[in-house]
Amino acid sequence: MSFNDNVQLDTSSIGGGGSGGGGGRGGMVVGGGIFGLIIAVLVMLLGGDPSQIPGASTQGGGSAQNADSSAIAEQCKTGADANKFVECRIVGTVNSAEAFWAKELPRYGKQFREPRTVIYNGATQSACGTASNQVGPFYCPLDESIYIDASFYQILSQQFGADDGALAQMYVTAHEYGHHIQNVLGLLGRAQQDPKGADSGAVRIELMADCFAGMWAQDASQTTDAQGTAFLKQLTESDIRSALSAAEAVGDDRIQEKTQGRVNPENWTHGSAEARQRWFIQGMKASDINKCNTFAVEDPNNQTVDQL
Repeated sequence: MSFNDNVQLDTSSIGGGGSGGGGGRGGMVVGGGIFGLIIAVLVMLLGGDPSQIPGASTQGGGSAQNADSSAIAEQCKTGADANKFVECRIVGTVNSAEAFWAKELPRYGKQFREPRTVIYNGATQSACGTASNQVGPFYCPLDESIYIDASFYQILSQQFGADDGALAQMYVTAHEYGHHIQNVLGLLGRAQQDPKGADSGAVRIELMADCFAGMWAQDASQTTDAQGTAFLKQLTESDIRSALSAAEAVGDDRIQEKTQGRVNPENWTHGSAEARQRWFIQGMKASDINKCNTFAVEDPNNQTVDQL
């Protein structure tokens, strides 16, 4: 999936950071658990040092100058930049997700509010603590911000087996954006009420975010910039396979097989690989946000709302 070259990118909600240290106020981090400790454990099992996880960018062969807001604003101006630079692809995905949810949420009597997205190198601070490429992308509800180290996408491909297609990367960003939508809807706290297990609140929240990412993907070629230019070209079968490869790569069962050699659903926090793919597809078919209600099914790893 690629951006239309002449679409205009907006970096006004994008922040940057890097090389930070220390702690934050602490709080619920959503989405980070999908990768954080998992990445560190996996790298150690592969004989590496998790503190030395590479910080390179992927796809298109380029990285924007630095992960600071002024450099990103200078580098990321058009869809052509988003097709070339991974940081600009994050900006474009955020812009597209904002355009989609700003028109979608009012259908349900909810007013959209825009999150901040922080693209950083190495480490930076969030209200929920230190963000780093060992933690992976996450959403912090305390400051309503999404934190992404662009080097993570290389880790996702090289260490976890996802392909390096554009939609695999965009899926991760759209998933984190989905957590912000859950926060706006007042649902996000249910992840902490029941933090692990195959049918836990945590799993249901993560699978719902996958479904929300699917809803965005379904509409992605229809959302437009301020001039009315569509952000993205029409999805292809290859694009969909790319997103599904990322969803599969970060399923709890796949991660446990790699890190432990066995699967233990009692410790799941994000759902099986198959469920993550299925709920993303559910979102791509959904015409109503309620079709993503993972709390409406008995077993979110084996059911979707349409199956009831």
